[in-house]
Amino acid sequence: MVIHVVAPGDSLYSIALEYGVPMSQIIIDNGLERPEQLVTGQALVIRFPLVTHTVRPGETLTAVARQYGVSLRQLFQNNPILTGRSEIWPGETLVISYRQEPGPLITVNAYAYPYISDQLLYAALPYLTCLTPFTYGFTPEGTLVEPEDERLIAAARRFRAAPLMHLSTLTEEGGFSNELAHLLLNDPELQDTVTANIVTTLRNKKYSGLDVDFEYVFPQDAPRYAEFLASLTRRLNPLGYPVVAALAPKTSAGQKGALYEGHDFAAIGAAVNKVLLMTYEWGYTYGPPMAVAPLPNVRQVVEYALTEIPANKIWLGVPNYGYDWPLPFVQGESKATSISSQQAVALARRYGVDIQYDQRAQSPWFHYMDERDIEHEVWFEDARSIRAKLALIPEYGLAGAGYWNLMRDFPQNWLVLSSLYQIRQGLN
Repeated sequence: MVIHVVAPGDSLYSIALEYGVPMSQIIIDNGLERPEQLVTGQALVIRFPLVTHTVRPGETLTAVARQYGVSLRQLFQNNPILTGRSEIWPGETLVISYRQEPGPLITVNAYAYPYISDQLLYAALPYLTCLTPFTYGFTPEGTLVEPEDERLIAAARRFRAAPLMHLSTLTEEGGFSNELAHLLLNDPELQDTVTANIVTTLRNKKYSGLDVDFEYVFPQDAPRYAEFLASLTRRLNPLGYPVVAALAPKTSAGQKGALYEGHDFAAIGAAVNKVLLMTYEWGYTYGPPMAVAPLPNVRQVVEYALTEIPANKIWLGVPNYGYDWPLPFVQGESKATSISSQQAVALARRYGVDIQYDQRAQSPWFHYMDERDIEHEVWFEDARSIRAKLALIPEYGLAGAGYWNLMRDFPQNWLVLSSLYQIRQGLN
């Protein structure tokens, strides 16, 4: 794999000629909507097929996989054009393998809302160890508030990804309730009821494990939160269900702030099987323009986490989104719009601006002026920024990655991921 950054004068034809790959492959792999109008500074992923197969009449995808001794998952990873379909046609060329050394084996989890489109879901599932539908809540009486997750569970099973049940304190208004968490964490009987309902749901819906995400926990409830997670682990592990907990991006044990004080890294790390570091949202909707996950910040969180939690328990959080801020930024008034990486490139193309790359943050960005003469600043993710983040996994010996979330199109991400790593199938 090579990441090519578009220079002035580059065309799709010249890039394809330079690397000796078909233009059609570059278009499909990178999801290029306007291949005739590349943007200076745009990153393109170039992969080099080693073995290809031209489909003959009557052949099936299963037969092709069997012929070459590869899995269907591998064929889906190698051929994004399939987007989960099993039908193939005579004359179609399939990539069996690429010119690359097998990378380390890692676990990859990703979150998705129940209303995710089939296209986005099927494009991502071949690259996932786990899929986590977002989210189950609970009432003050202990009844679970269920999402419409059956379609996602069935799709995960089809692609040999393990579905994880997600439990949070998210309310219908869209915020995390520290009051609801406080009620649960201080009522043993309510905990028993919620736990029993979790077990029933795990069994009935054939989930593979539980992911718990209580945010903005009151500082005084931090010990009780870790104890609750430990009790879930003791109850669920003997039944074959691992427990995962999401952690705020802390950089020290005594870090102040409503998001951080309720999460005791050492206690939670000891209580559960895996943790997800939510290493994103430095750049956020109501904050000043900056990278969503600047690499130095991410690195700082990882290095603190490793002082409290074994590396083989840690999943690195990876953002799958960016933001578009109107300028000038005014605290308390300005609001950024969340956008996908594809939308970011489309904005740069539409307004005729070059994409810049911040070497310190390891993130792409640009300015543009809209039709109302309002200046904007955009930060997003591309193949370079994703490669930089994923490189932290082997550097620190982490277990894998967790993506928030699958709701935005970013085909380059999956190419980079599968080029650098082998993706574990099944939880352990």
